[in-house]
Amino acid sequence: MSINTPQTLSRREALRRAGGGAGLLALAGLLGDERLLGATPVDPLAPRIAHFPARAKSVIWLFMNGGPSQVDTWDYKPGLIRGNGKELAGFDNKTGFFTEAVGPLMQSPFTWAQHGKSGAWVSDLFPHMARHVDKMAFIHSCHTESNNHSPALFMINTGSTRMGSPCVGSWATYGLGSVSRNLPAFVVMSDPLDRGLPKGQATNWGAGFLPGVHQGTWLRPKGEPIDNLRRAAGMDVSAQRAQFDLLAALNQKPGAKTAADAEWSARIESFELAYRMQTAAPEAFDISKESESVRRLYGFDQKHCSHFAAQCMTARRMVERGVRFVQIYSGGMDNQRSWDGHEDIVGNHRGFARETDQPIAGLLADLEQRGLLDETLVIWGGEFGRLPVSQKGSKPGRDHNPLAFTYWMAGGGSKGGVHYGETDEVGHKAVVDRVSVNDLHATFLHLLGFDHERLTFFHNGRNYRLTDVGGDVVKAVIA
Repeated sequence: MSINTPQTLSRREALRRAGGGAGLLALAGLLGDERLLGATPVDPLAPRIAHFPARAKSVIWLFMNGGPSQVDTWDYKPGLIRGNGKELAGFDNKTGFFTEAVGPLMQSPFTWAQHGKSGAWVSDLFPHMARHVDKMAFIHSCHTESNNHSPALFMINTGSTRMGSPCVGSWATYGLGSVSRNLPAFVVMSDPLDRGLPKGQATNWGAGFLPGVHQGTWLRPKGEPIDNLRRAAGMDVSAQRAQFDLLAALNQKPGAKTAADAEWSARIESFELAYRMQTAAPEAFDISKESESVRRLYGFDQKHCSHFAAQCMTARRMVERGVRFVQIYSGGMDNQRSWDGHEDIVGNHRGFARETDQPIAGLLADLEQRGLLDETLVIWGGEFGRLPVSQKGSKPGRDHNPLAFTYWMAGGGSKGGVHYGETDEVGHKAVVDRVSVNDLHATFLHLLGFDHERLTFFHNGRNYRLTDVGGDVVKAVIA
């Protein structure tokens, strides 16, 4: 028998080795927290410690797909009233997408009023959300790099106008893991009214070069939300458990773990998660258990908004059960099927606002009354804004505007009742305290407890991060 076998170890040698092992385990834990280990942990979704304590534990991103008009929603511009019908001096017709359809300045067709203690101006599109403006931190000076939907969607979701980079939700779960062991860490819901997916489709919630386990789990808007959510006919619990135990046993082999081993472990974990979800997910997705008062709060009893109400209720149930990141898309693929008001800005925005206003207001109220708003960061916005000039057509609309748009946040450590940044007098360009998409992402990550410059992943010979080589935290919107 070899002298190195455990049976022949002396007590002194055993203590020496055990002490070294405990030290190495502690060192591995510290290096893992600092993202200095070469390989991904065996369980890539195990809860992880952020860089510093933060109030936000989860995110609900309400994505108004298509580009909502800032000058018709949250960014009140009396200058547009004074300039209505006049040409915008120095305007570059290549700012928007339809270069030959540029009209004069067009005042907002909606009525505006001030709300809350903060006196926030809100158009009459949002009578329900207007009651919650003191919870919201507004950033009015956002700008982006593209006037085209697909690259602009990639930019706001991944920090790059090119496809293939990890999205914000993937970075969040890569950094924090998941509290829930029985539900996906990152969930995506798309528009359920046969309008299709946003342009770029699943690339908007893809994991890019991060391990695949961090990509968003898309919930089908109709029927079973996830494939194989129920066991196959003839498969009982014990037989299915035996299959996964065999896979886990085959995955265990001696020697150092390589990146390929880590990727395989992530695949095994996805199977394990699917197994656990067959018990937990049906209950989590079952909004029929909600009380009538809660259903009315979200507007579930109103036909025009019941679909979005169901998604907002599901989002609350997800974060309540430990899901880290939820993204809900209002609007689908084509122009009038999303907040893309090229034609008839009144009909387009009135329709989508009516679908989303009460459900979002209900979500904010429900999170607050359950004590979840402090630890849940709620985000509202789209991929860009709209121009203050009209787009010519049978009914006036507005073209894309990458130079100015508004985002707001609520809860999760954001500072309610604050307005940061300004556009010019007609809402054409962000001019005061301009905020890039990298800045937005840096702020989101900060509220989750991350220094955006330190949350990195080694790929193709260098460390990558969500904010690329830019990004400054917008401290004024942090409580």
